[in-house]
Amino acid sequence: MVYSLAASTLTVAAPLGCDASSAEGAEPSGAGAGGPSDVLVTGTDEEMLVLEVTAANRVVVRLPRVEVGQGITTAVAMMIAEELDARLADVDIPLAEARKEGNQYTGGSNSVSSLYDPARALAATARAKLVTAAARRWHLAPRLLRTRDTMVVAPDGRTATFGSLTAAAAVIHRPAVPAEPKPASRHRVIGRPTTRVDARDIVTGKATYAGDLTVAGAKPTVVARPPTLGGKLVSVDSRAARAMPGVHAVVRAAGGVAVVADTFHHAFRARDALRITWAPGPLAALSDDAVRARLRAAVPPLGTPLLGTRQVTGEFEFAFVSHAPMEVLTAVADVRADRAEIWFSSQTPTDARDTIASAVGLPGSKVRVHVMRGGGSFGRRLNYDAAVEAALVSKAAGRPVKLMWSRNDDIRHGRMRPASHHRIRASHAGGQVVAFTHATASVSEVFEESGFAVRGGRSGAVRAASRGGRTPRSGPLPSDSGLYNFGRVKEESGSVELAMPLGAWRSVDSGTMRTAEEIVVDEIAASLGEDAVAFRRRTLRNKAVRAVLDKVASAGHWGRALPRGRAQGVAVHEEYGSCVACLVEIDATDPDEPRVTHAVMAADVGTAVNPRGLEAQLMGTAVDGISTVLRAGLHIDRGAVREGSFADFHYARQRHAPLRFEAHIMPSTGAPGGAGELGVPAAAGAVANAYARATGTRPRRFPLTF
Repeated sequence: MVYSLAASTLTVAAPLGCDASSAEGAEPSGAGAGGPSDVLVTGTDEEMLVLEVTAANRVVVRLPRVEVGQGITTAVAMMIAEELDARLADVDIPLAEARKEGNQYTGGSNSVSSLYDPARALAATARAKLVTAAARRWHLAPRLLRTRDTMVVAPDGRTATFGSLTAAAAVIHRPAVPAEPKPASRHRVIGRPTTRVDARDIVTGKATYAGDLTVAGAKPTVVARPPTLGGKLVSVDSRAARAMPGVHAVVRAAGGVAVVADTFHHAFRARDALRITWAPGPLAALSDDAVRARLRAAVPPLGTPLLGTRQVTGEFEFAFVSHAPMEVLTAVADVRADRAEIWFSSQTPTDARDTIASAVGLPGSKVRVHVMRGGGSFGRRLNYDAAVEAALVSKAAGRPVKLMWSRNDDIRHGRMRPASHHRIRASHAGGQVVAFTHATASVSEVFEESGFAVRGGRSGAVRAASRGGRTPRSGPLPSDSGLYNFGRVKEESGSVELAMPLGAWRSVDSGTMRTAEEIVVDEIAASLGEDAVAFRRRTLRNKAVRAVLDKVASAGHWGRALPRGRAQGVAVHEEYGSCVACLVEIDATDPDEPRVTHAVMAADVGTAVNPRGLEAQLMGTAVDGISTVLRAGLHIDRGAVREGSFADFHYARQRHAPLRFEAHIMPSTGAPGGAGELGVPAAAGAVANAYARATGTRPRRFPLTF
């Protein structure tokens, strides 16, 4: 932790050992005070957090993460307000631009846990300096002063706003009071259910997304894409399109042919007027049945079961799934001969900037990436397809562009959760599971994106964990970290490489692996003649997981009598230093149109900075579980994705959502764990188990509508 000297404002930084004024892409501090200030930054904290108190009494922290609806700006504002004793309404959390170095990765459910200590320490240092400045002004002992409502308060009632003290505080090197974060017992903001700081802006339309931007000269742009995945352009006749009103340019792009026009209406009409001949993609002869067969063949054999044991087995298939964020991919790009400027929502802005720079032939220092809020992501914005494409189109067209992928573009040519096949065998003897083997195979990506080869189907830090080929592994499964006392636990994996654009989808591998495992856990309990909850309770390793299971069982009235065709299901999951349980009730009176009527979730995430935000995350994961188990998936049909919109990619609508939903946050003073992806596996497993119990079937292919 170091202090930064600002000309007119207090700026406290936890940076990365570089001068912020010269760091590539780093925003100048002091913007909130009306102009840049000279800031000397040295240190080793990779978060590169900078806290500024402006003369207007605004507290500004530029966030090295992206807001995609998960509420990270609210959580960080709460951390800062807590330690500063500032009003939450006085805290601004703009998104930082792409920087030369430092951690700007948003993913892996780690934003709150990684920022919790640095953000609070930063604010505590600022508070100590402000108190010291007030003590000097009033000639009082610093220990006599208090802070509240974005001001310092003297024993006699005198007050001074932080903004009025910021210039004096900026020159203080050693505060006269301890600069330590508060103990949890003194928290008044952290842990209190709080409405999002940007809620009003979102519902009134004030919140700005990439599609809302007006950049000088940037014209709406769309791309004509091939009918099959990886199809190549053979020829294009653009004469009719170029002659249409409002059309400015038609240029070849890596993904097809781009049309630049006055409005998106003009652009789409001209795109449809293009006469294009396409060569089929490399998967043109491939459809779902062949993909499933290849996956099934790639699953490693389970081996010979232990002698003297009985087996419970299951074989499961999971389809490809689109991320389908509500806001379609949009990027604004202005590429010149000597520089480039890009605006888009990115979970990996540093990687994106480097890739864009390479694509357009510029050094990274000449490419500026503005990180915009995103209208949903679920892992989709780990990849930056649209931004690279926009930059290349801008360069080719010789003008700024606002490029938008339509819903059809993203579902048919965007990133997908890979399809997978699972084979599980549990061996039990004497009422105990003594061996548990999970063999799986998933589609692995070999895909060329905008001229850059991509292998492995992951982006950034997620890509490092991807599987390639057969990789036998023994020990706890990655998806459960040894969740149950199941004796010898073993995993083996294989893969099928296909030229498909894959990506990390919310909960990555756990969403399929845990679902399959929790179905098998139910079937083990039935084989042993035990209740599903009771069996889990006696075999779970972690008492925190047992506690969340007990909570949903109690709150959801596990075991209550239900009419024929209706049933309960339960599942648990542990990951990201957190754990969760889910209980659902389903009405499958019509097995072809099941509906989850009630969902109860309980989570232990350590310190829950904003319980209301966590409840919202859990609600979203419940809908994800309902969707991917019951109805939402993608078909591959002769090398093409069959679905193209929400009309046929059947994500849960309001009529499919639970009539009742409740979330229970377990009290804890431990360090924050991850929450954004945590609930998906438990929700999916609970829905699958409820459907099985309600229908008397053993579901094996998901979604069930396939």
